[in-house]
Amino acid sequence: MAILDTALSECSRVGLGGLSIGNLARLLDMSKSGLFAHFDSKENLQLQVLQNGRDRFVVRVLAPALQAPRGIPRLEALFEHWLEWADSPFLQGGCIFASTSTELAAQPGALRDCLLSAQRDWLGTIAEMARAARREEHFHEELDPEQFAWEFHSMTLAYHYFSRLIRDPEAQSRARNSFQNLIRASRA
Repeated sequence: MAILDTALSECSRVGLGGLSIGNLARLLDMSKSGLFAHFDSKENLQLQVLQNGRDRFVVRVLAPALQAPRGIPRLEALFEHWLEWADSPFLQGGCIFASTSTELAAQPGALRDCLLSAQRDWLGTIAEMARAARREEHFHEELDPEQFAWEFHSMTLAYHYFSRLIRDPEAQSRARNSFQNLIRASRA
């Protein structure tokens, strides 16, 4: 697990393409051949890094959010835990999924498929939470859960862009304001 955690941290900083067995071996103080024996290929290492990221995301973002009551409180918890995830010290370059989405968008294959599966699950989770908020009568009946998920996710991508690339000191407060505007517009 330490190997994959270090690889995840490094990958968030340099991208999947920048992740090398040689550099990872140096970071872990291992031999390249010893590290290669764990993964058999760079692509297998990259796939396992994405899966490790997905597993950690579930533990750090999704599972704690599911502890909140259904409806708006759960969506608010999900958003806050995502912000914590994106700013985690172990993700030096921010959210691994946000940072690799551009890198993999035009690259068909197993890596893109893995990322796409994770992102579809993420959007589906947000949409299902929006449906639950509608059932709880927190949101109006006409709410489109998929549109809500689209807008929610758009805010996470914007936050990543403004906090990481532009280094806007107001990025987090702007993201929270945008999210609260979305909640207000969705209320019953």
